[in-house]
Amino acid sequence: MRKIIWLLIFVFLIYSGVKFGMPYYRYLAFKSDIKEIAGISIGLHNEEEIRNRVFEMAEELKIPINKEDIELSVTPTMVRIQTSWVEVVDMLGIYQKTLTFSVDSEG
Repeated sequence: MRKIIWLLIFVFLIYSGVKFGMPYYRYLAFKSDIKEIAGISIGLHNEEEIRNRVFEMAEELKIPINKEDIELSVTPTMVRIQTSWVEVVDMLGIYQKTLTFSVDSEG
């Protein structure tokens, strides 16, 4: 009986780690991609093209943002990209946690 309880605790910990870990993984991957896009987009003056690249990356990672949520500041020597989103982690319908993520990168 004791082994079953420890097994259930272990399974719940793994489940919790996956449920909370995936949003943070997506955040870190997206932040890295945004930094790269900002760095290679310095010569571009077409804000719509930059916004489309950022939005495509968000779609690939299943990040819940719209194109309108992506703020750009483009100068000849700098590109600044800002966006934020909210994800709700649901733990078996018993516990829900709202996570807020924000990315602000310039290149």
